[in-house]
Amino acid sequence: MPSPPASAAETASAPETVRLSGVGFGYADAPGILRDVNLILPRGSFHFLTGPSGAGKSSLLRLLTLGARPQTGRISLFGSDVTDIARRDIPAFRRRMGVVFQDFRLLDHLSAFDNAALPLRLAGGREVGQDADVEEMLKWVGLGRRMDARPPALSGGEKQRLAIARAVINRPGLIVADEPTGSVDAAMADRLLRLFQSLNRLGATVLIASHDQALAERSGARVLHLHKGGLYEAAA
Repeated sequence: MPSPPASAAETASAPETVRLSGVGFGYADAPGILRDVNLILPRGSFHFLTGPSGAGKSSLLRLLTLGARPQTGRISLFGSDVTDIARRDIPAFRRRMGVVFQDFRLLDHLSAFDNAALPLRLAGGREVGQDADVEEMLKWVGLGRRMDARPPALSGGEKQRLAIARAVINRPGLIVADEPTGSVDAAMADRLLRLFQSLNRLGATVLIASHDQALAERSGARVLHLHKGGLYEAAA
C-alpha cells in the first residue's frame, strides 16, 4: 500500500492545503487509474508530480480542482471535506486556486490582457493598481508586447505563458499546473519556474505535473511519482 508522501512531522507543523485519503478513480474503459492514493500537501509546500503518460497525473489534478469526484476515499481542500461537495459550492473553492490546463482554456474573443485579468475581474471588479499588476505579470512571462493580441494570434508557447499568467495573477492559495512548460524553451521554462517559486515563497501551495525530470530536479521541490495507480515519493 502506498504511504502518504508527506511525513508526520510536516503534517503536524503546517496546516494542510490538500489531503487525499485512500482515493480511487477510473473510467469504464480504464478502471483503477488511481488506487488507494494518499497525499498531503502542507500549506506553502512545493511538489512536482511525475509519471509516464497514462499514469493518471491529469486525473489526479482533475480531482484536486473538483473537475471529477473520487470513486473511493476522501478529499479535503483548505481544511474542508469536498468529497461530496454540492455543485453550487465548487466556484468558491476554485476561486482560491490557480489552474494551468494543458489545453489552455483561453477566451478567444478577449485580448491577452483581458484573459490574464479575468480572475481579478471575477473576484471584485476593477481595483486601483490591478491593471499595473496585469501588465507586470504579462511582462514577466514574456508577453509585454502581446497584451492586445487575442489567443488565435498567439503561438502555442505564448498561449501557455498566458494561461500561466491568468492562473497566478490573483496569488491563489493553491496552484495546480499540468505540464506548464511543455511548449516553451529551456530558458523560458526556468523563468516560469522562478515565477512559481516566488509565489510559493509568498505562501502558495504549488503542485506541478510534468514530464521534465531535469526541471523538477533543478527546482529543489519534492517529487511525487505515479506508477500503476499508486503515488510514491521519488527517491532523492
